[in-house]
Amino acid sequence: MTIQSQRTAILCLAVVCFIWGAEFTLIDLAIDVMPVNTFNAIRFALAGLFLIPLLLWSKETISKQHLIPLLIKGSTLGFLLFIAFYTQTEGLRHTSVSNAGFITGLASPMIPVLGFILFKKRVSRFVWIGTLFATCGLYFLTVGDKLVFNQGDSLVLICALAFAIHVLLTGRFVKSLPVIPLTIVQLFAVAIYSGLSAFSSPEPAFYIEGHTQLTWQESIFTPIVVITILIAGILGTSFAYWAQTTCQTILPDYKIALILTLEPVFAWLTAWLFLDEKLGIAGLIGAACILTGMVVAETGGKLFVRSSRPLS
Repeated sequence: MTIQSQRTAILCLAVVCFIWGAEFTLIDLAIDVMPVNTFNAIRFALAGLFLIPLLLWSKETISKQHLIPLLIKGSTLGFLLFIAFYTQTEGLRHTSVSNAGFITGLASPMIPVLGFILFKKRVSRFVWIGTLFATCGLYFLTVGDKLVFNQGDSLVLICALAFAIHVLLTGRFVKSLPVIPLTIVQLFAVAIYSGLSAFSSPEPAFYIEGHTQLTWQESIFTPIVVITILIAGILGTSFAYWAQTTCQTILPDYKIALILTLEPVFAWLTAWLFLDEKLGIAGLIGAACILTGMVVAETGGKLFVRSSRPLS
């Protein structure tokens, strides 16, 4: 199945952004019932399993010369994803869903800046302007007039950094390796890293902070955990991967980047609707600055250039 219309691609990516944004609220509720590493282990194992039918359908093959690089590079990318999702999920225990959504969005302007630092890729002036906006926005969103950058905000900032490095390395690795097998290795690597961390942690793998000790069956099959794992694993990872990859074949990068700025907006909206979170004046200014920075950094002047191609 492929997407051939730009209008359909834009709608599909908007749905992905909604799923990613809404996940923040669901995950925030789920980690009150299940420890972070245990949750991520189950989520990513499920996501990897659901990509196997896509691999069989695509008929991609893994040659012998690809096997070792696939395992090494997939494990490396998986480790970055493990760090990103652990810090993001753990950060949600200490900061608001709204903050987590907007700080995670900082990965977008970080990517070209880190590309310049790590790989000497040329960076336009729009990237530096966008990064300046995003940095100012981060200050207003997380510090504001309290002059405090809490533990959760710091963890989610590490998450954004890990996501940005992951995107850069993925762009280099996919040039020589099959995409779907590389993704499956990553997902299972995250599940393994998370599982090892869960069972090596001094905190019991299924202990619920603030609650009585539950059996693993009671913890896993709590309704909010089941719903969140299914949505995050199947829709937020497997479907989102397929959709983003397919849409990138017919949409230019700047349009993709612009659409992806909807993710933190959806994160804030769902947090406002279901958790009654409010950003306040400083938070709203910070969120607006971050969104502006993301758009400027990723689109530059292209946003204001009228395309001669029809939308569909």
